[in-house]
Amino acid sequence: MNDSTYILLQHYWWILVSLLAAVLVFLMFVQGGQTLIYSLGKTENKRKILVNALGRKWEFTFTTLVTFGGAFFASFPLFYSTSFGGAYWVWMAILFAFVLQAVAYEYRTRPNNMLGKGTFEAFLFINGLLGTVLIGTAVGTFFNGAEFTVNKANIADLANPVISQWQTKAYGLEAVLTFHNVALGLAVFFLSRVLANLYFINAIDDDEIIPKALKSLKVNAVLFLVFFLYFAVVLLVKEGFAVNPETGEVFMEKYKYLHNFLQMPVVLLLFLLGVVGVLFGIFINLKNANSKGIWYAGAGTVLTVLALFLVAGFNNTAYYPSNFDLQSSLTIFNSSSSKFTLTVMSIVSIMLPFVIAYIWYAWKAINNKKITEKELEDDDMHVY
Repeated sequence: MNDSTYILLQHYWWILVSLLAAVLVFLMFVQGGQTLIYSLGKTENKRKILVNALGRKWEFTFTTLVTFGGAFFASFPLFYSTSFGGAYWVWMAILFAFVLQAVAYEYRTRPNNMLGKGTFEAFLFINGLLGTVLIGTAVGTFFNGAEFTVNKANIADLANPVISQWQTKAYGLEAVLTFHNVALGLAVFFLSRVLANLYFINAIDDDEIIPKALKSLKVNAVLFLVFFLYFAVVLLVKEGFAVNPETGEVFMEKYKYLHNFLQMPVVLLLFLLGVVGVLFGIFINLKNANSKGIWYAGAGTVLTVLALFLVAGFNNTAYYPSNFDLQSSLTIFNSSSSKFTLTVMSIVSIMLPFVIAYIWYAWKAINNKKITEKELEDDDMHVY
């Protein structure tokens, strides 16, 4: 007999994990901005403005990434052990990229910096490129599958109690061989640059940077749309990994993700509103450089990513499918924590709105006025 409370908790935690992922993608405007430092800032003073505009926000992204990983581990530990334990070259590369970011912001302007500012700015570019493309590519495997097997009976084998095993020597890097995965990674990369340009226009007061940001916004918006539309169209027409709700058997279903959207109209509405929000944010900023396009595009990003994660995990769908062994595919039902653990964590999750409110307050306090070159000259104690 199915435990309806347990099922509700599993859905609840997939929503929370999906929401954290959506917020993370929005906050990756920091990564996108790091790849624009040299194209928008042609002098040391202009790069100083750009780096400090991003430096005031980079910890939000880093903290959200850690929170997302922690929530995923606690609520769906089998995914964590399978992906993080098997596709470790991908996750190690992502971790390395974010370590470079932390080091760069900490040491870029330190006295007696023997590596020079340029080295740490290169670290920021590497983080911006790898962090976005690799995370997007890794999420692409939610729809295209990965090479692993899961055998829970192995837990009783004292000699080798390993439940999940990766089946390729590339240990996750083979995901880049599927262009649909890479297309999502590139869509995330160019979206982060779109959001970064919108953020710069909103947060910086500089007559040289803003026109360049507007020009960059046009180019990156077109590239984002090319890769995002490719990913979305292929997703809607491809076979998906469906689950028989009675037996738990995983099988291939034609147009599965299209069916998910049609059978979950609320999720479809979220997706459409999200796409419109992103496009509207871009449009009003191109029409009026002093507008608040970052907020429309940011909200649209959150809704779009949230909808994609819900489509990947809801409506009897395997959210982390195995191409090596279909029946090893992970669902929100066979990979979640116990009912007791999810219940206790659900009580703690009540604090989430307060955390979001604090982040909003801190954001507004930091951005209470636009960044100018003069402000940075007068405030050397807080310059990155």
